[in-house]
Amino acid sequence: MTDDLDRLREWIGKQQSQSDIATAWPVAALAATLDRDDPGPADGDSIPLGWHWLYFLEAKPASALGIDGHPKRGGFLPPVPLPRRMWAGGRIEFMRALKVGERLRRDSEIIAVEPKQGKSGSLVFVTVRHTVFASGEIAAREEHDIVYREAARPGSPPPGKPAPVSSAWQHALTADPVLLFRFSALTFNGHRIHYDLDYCRNDENYPGLVVHGPLQTILLLDLCRRHAPRPVRRLDYRALQPVFHGDRITVNGNPDGDGAKAGLWTANAAGMCAMTGTAAF
Repeated sequence: MTDDLDRLREWIGKQQSQSDIATAWPVAALAATLDRDDPGPADGDSIPLGWHWLYFLEAKPASALGIDGHPKRGGFLPPVPLPRRMWAGGRIEFMRALKVGERLRRDSEIIAVEPKQGKSGSLVFVTVRHTVFASGEIAAREEHDIVYREAARPGSPPPGKPAPVSSAWQHALTADPVLLFRFSALTFNGHRIHYDLDYCRNDENYPGLVVHGPLQTILLLDLCRRHAPRPVRRLDYRALQPVFHGDRITVNGNPDGDGAKAGLWTANAAGMCAMTGTAAF
């Protein structure tokens, strides 16, 4: 593994730039997916924070996909030999909202490749820094952590971390397969853990379809949009354990005394944290 890590660290500093246009249809489609009664959108309308993930999508041909539905290893991301790739968390700083119709650019750079040892075995964390430009201005800076893990092992997952017992802000929803399918389609995410139940059970040892990490993050931002008096300026978030389709999920927040920050989390039906975060306004 040492030789592999030395080779993988050669990816640090690798860069890529992508362009896109903030079209209206994905915004309308995600609003419908989240069951929001948002007007429009029309040219010039602000796009909710975090919805930049609807753009800069990677459209690899089917022959370039791995067995898990992700693009095969290599390319921009380093070819980590561990078989499972998951969204681990990140940090986003928002300068301003994107607007429908704007020309966008995202500059990306691999800034870290780090091995760790966890309860499930060997891990490799890859951190990517993204800078999103809208009409030539910086709209967001983001660091995205990706974790690569060993193959799944039989047995029940650890129980996880209990969620706080009460929250000032709360939104509840059921993570049904239609919600997961629509979000996968909107983000062109082919990872089979989100739609292939047989693959989840037989290959990943999961009891059900996995709710996307970015979907949970968008739900945290949406909760702030529903309740906070000011827009989010920064969000730090971390995925703790999977949450599965059919679960009644709660999205929760507790603002601090002066309303400058809020602790955020998603919880499954058993009251365990799936994702935690801190928003600064």
